Order: sequence, then structure tokens, then C-alpha cells
Amino acid sequence: MSRSLARTAAAVAGTTLAVSSAFAATAAAAPTSDGAVPTYQELQASTFRDLDGQYLVNGDEPAATNGALRQFYDAMVAEPDTMNEGLIVNTVQGKDDKWTASQALNLTYCVSTKFGADYSRVVSAMAAGAGQWEAATTKVNFVYVPAQDGACTTRNSSILFSVEPTKTTQYIARAFFPSSPKSSRNVLVNATSLYNSGSWTPSNILAHELGHTLGFRHEHTRPEAGTCFEDNNWRPLTPYDSASIMHYPQCNGSSSDLSMTASDRAGVRALYGS
Repeated sequence: MSRSLARTAAAVAGTTLAVSSAFAATAAAAPTSDGAVPTYQELQASTFRDLDGQYLVNGDEPAATNGALRQFYDAMVAEPDTMNEGLIVNTVQGKDDKWTASQALNLTYCVSTKFGADYSRVVSAMAAGAGQWEAATTKVNFVYVPAQDGACTTRNSSILFSVEPTKTTQYIARAFFPSSPKSSRNVLVNATSLYNSGSWTPSNILAHELGHTLGFRHEHTRPEAGTCFEDNNWRPLTPYDSASIMHYPQCNGSSSDLSMTASDRAGVRALYGS
């Protein structure tokens, strides 16, 4: 994500939102010029693909395969429900998408030395972003493993996920969910954008992305936001929070700096324990 973050999905039957603070160019089942919802083939052809070939949807979430993109499309064109509560957790086949209690206490990661001159700053921003979730509950612990930084890729079995650089200007950063396969478990960061995002600090940006790695969805997919609907695969944890760190400001969010709120802290405790 970034202060000049490009575009994001508006709603299943809405238009693609073009704003100065969007998190990324992303797939959206926006209508065609004649008002019709695009076909899956049209969506597939227009969706940005990351450096590792994954499709990017909902701003900063990867869809690893054609099948995953199809599931995203089917959810987008389905009728939305009326659920109206939650800092929300992703669900897979009706079950919470979260780490086991033991794994949540050992979320190991490395930071690639390929960040070059930005390496130390990204290390610091990751620590600060992780610390925001860790301060909310003793049941979550991100563990930085610097010994693996020289081989920091998704192929490294010594860490749970990698933090790697990307040169794309399509987004500032993107992450993954706990249910993602090991080959998709990386946080990709455009370091230049990370440190040129106005009131959005590097710590808050990476805390947002780490929220996804814990299983949290974008708050604005809920009906109260009135826009940027994504899908119905989520479960509520707390009352709606327009200022949530997981809520895009351009999707009728009320925060200008992407800060973590008391509701966010209550949400992580509701999912993982206090």
C-alpha cells in the first residue's frame, strides 16, 4: 500500500475506484462500458500478476492460481449478505483462517538483504509493525530470524514467511493469509513507496499487512462501509470500525494515518486470546 497507492475495488456492481491513496491496482468485478458485470475471462485478462505469477486481488491479497482467482470472481458476483458486525477474520469453507495457538507464538520471518540500502529500515519497520499486534495480546509473537536474511525467499523452510523487495509500482506492499501455501507466504514491499507515504507511517503500513498474515480481512468489505465490497468469506469479531487499521481510508474510512485502534486490539484478542 502507499499514499499514492493507485486503484482498488469499489463494489461488485460499482466502478473501479481511482483515488490518490488506494492500496493497489487490483481485480474488481466492475461493470463494463455497457453496464454489464465482466466475465471471468475479462477479469482474468485485466488482473495484475505479481513477480511470482500470482494474481493480486482486493488491493494487497494474492490469488495464487487460476482456481483461486475463479473463487474470488464467484464470490464477487454473488449476492452480498447483511452481516453487520466485526473486525473480521477470513474464513475458508466456513472455518476461521488463523494460525494454531503454538504457531501464533512462533511466526518466524526473514527480511531479504536484496533490499540493499533500504534493508535496515525495512527491518525496523517490520519490527515496529509486528510490535503493534504483539502489544495487544501475548498469544501472538512475530520472530525475526536475521540468520536467514541472505536466503530470504518462500523456498526457505527455516522461516514461516519471507519479506522481500519488489520494484512494481502497483502497490506499496502485499501479504497473505494463514491458509496460503508456503510458496505464497511472503510480504512484498516497495521500499521507496513505503518511506514516501505521507501520514501513513512504514510501521502502520506493515502492521496492516501483518494483519492479513494473522487472518484479518479488509474492514471495508462489510456493508456499513457502503463501498469496496470484496466477498462474504469472513466472520465478525468486533463492531464495525471505520478507523480500523484494516480499513482503506479511500473506502469511506475515517482514519487519515492508518493507526491501530482499540477495536483492532480487541479483535486480535478475540481471535487468538488475551
